[in-house]
Amino acid sequence: MSGGSIDITEFESGEPDEFRGGNPTERIIEFLASHDDRAWKAATIAERTGIDVETVSSLLSRLKKRGLVRHKSPYWAITDDEQRLAEARGVHAVTERYDEQFGEEDPEEWETADSEEL
Repeated sequence: MSGGSIDITEFESGEPDEFRGGNPTERIIEFLASHDDRAWKAATIAERTGIDVETVSSLLSRLKKRGLVRHKSPYWAITDDEQRLAEARGVHAVTERYDEQFGEEDPEEWETADSEEL
């Protein structure tokens, strides 16, 4: 895919959600939230979201530490704490707006600034 377009044949053969944007964490959260009546194996989440299974496993572990998903091996489900999920989505939305307005931050610049101050 180049730029803002794809070949019409690719478009026609694609799945309905295949071209939806979002980073892998967002896609996992949205997948689990839209299927909150079920718990899923990491491999199935990977298959359904189009994300590498190792990446899915790593992100699920991080999301569990943040209280955004539940885990009973080998299954994963979205949190049942709707307030926590809403707060996380709110923080994410604000971060995206700031990134659009001011540009994304580069952690390497922080390290450079810290070393210059010393």
